[in-house]
Amino acid sequence: MSFTIAIDGPAAAGKGTISRAISTHFNLAHLDTGLLYRVIGAKMLAGEAPLAAAQTLTATDLERSDLRSAGVAQAASKVAVLPEVRAALTDFQRAFAQRAGGAVLDGRDIGTVICPEAEVKLFVTASAEVRAKRRFLELTQKGTVTTLEEVLADVRQRDERDMNRIEAPLKPADDAVRIDTSELNVEDAIRYAISVVVEKRKSANVLT
Repeated sequence: MSFTIAIDGPAAAGKGTISRAISTHFNLAHLDTGLLYRVIGAKMLAGEAPLAAAQTLTATDLERSDLRSAGVAQAASKVAVLPEVRAALTDFQRAFAQRAGGAVLDGRDIGTVICPEAEVKLFVTASAEVRAKRRFLELTQKGTVTTLEEVLADVRQRDERDMNRIEAPLKPADDAVRIDTSELNVEDAIRYAISVVVEKRKSANVLT
């Protein structure tokens, strides 16, 4: 049987960390759907049309080494507002979610659009200021030259674009469990998320 865990939230809120931890804990396949849009963004920066890039996406594309750059992140946010690109990637994501044994998907519209019937829905968030500090530390540790002010502006721009796009805007599903990591450490956030999944799996009679 399939058991889908949908995890949504804005950039640098911690949804990727929580998703990977849940995937490992329950031995479930994991898909960071943001990488799909980063691939399309990276290809667009290289001159390829976004729709063509989405239609020819392969699993190998997700292994590119340039997908975590700030430029690609901004490009990903821009192509993510294109309805035709989102439509082209929907089947890929839904097929992954329905795999035998279950799956964890994280992104921005998993619980609302891609997998509205998911057994577990989490919405992981944090204040823009906290997320900017996290992103700033990540970038500077990689040697990227930037300022906290620039990163905060970037975070707010992405939030604005993601939350106000016409197609699949970023928002929590009505039945999502909200996890605010602004003042939670990683261990506590993961522990709480796992406890939510455990209870949902019990109610669904799935062995934990």
